Amino acid sequence: MDYYAVQVKTGKEPELLKKIRKLNEENHEIQAYFPRRVLYIKKKGIRQKVDAPVFPGYIFLEIDDLSLPLCWQLRKTPNFYHFLPNNQNPLPLVDNDLSLLHHFLSFGEVTAPSKVYFDANSRICVIDGALKGLEGKIIKVDRRKQRAKVLLDMYTDSFPIDLAFDVIEPAAVGSYKLEGRDDISN
Repeated sequence: MDYYAVQVKTGKEPELLKKIRKLNEENHEIQAYFPRRVLYIKKKGIRQKVDAPVFPGYIFLEIDDLSLPLCWQLRKTPNFYHFLPNNQNPLPLVDNDLSLLHHFLSFGEVTAPSKVYFDANSRICVIDGALKGLEGKIIKVDRRKQRAKVLLDMYTDSFPIDLAFDVIEPAAVGSYKLEGRDDISN
């Protein structure tokens, strides 16, 4: 099975997912993914959890064989812009792009905030969650908003996204080790 990235109209991703799932009922072997993340947003002094897309304006399709009729059927779907890198030659995700997608899909449909703590030098240390494995790509940490800005690369483009985190007190880090999570990284 190959994974393809599809650019769609931003904000219309859920509608397109429904239409693709309808196509899947017509004997097409398509799985559509739209990875999302939880962010903390403060509105009128009240902190709320909000779902936001990891890759706004993109959905990912897992297809066994991208045939020409299926390609045309997908392209005729409203709010569908194009396959990446282009419609004439859609290429499946490979190497780093594929591993990045699998990283976010491994956390389910919606990625929960990561569990982190700050060491004595005020460096972020990730215990669990989507930030684990992306520590080297963190370009900014906002402790007040509980967000880390991560620079991701996909199809030769780099773009920053914000991922939420929950701060764990250093004393609580030991409880993660007791639960079998002794792979704390710096």
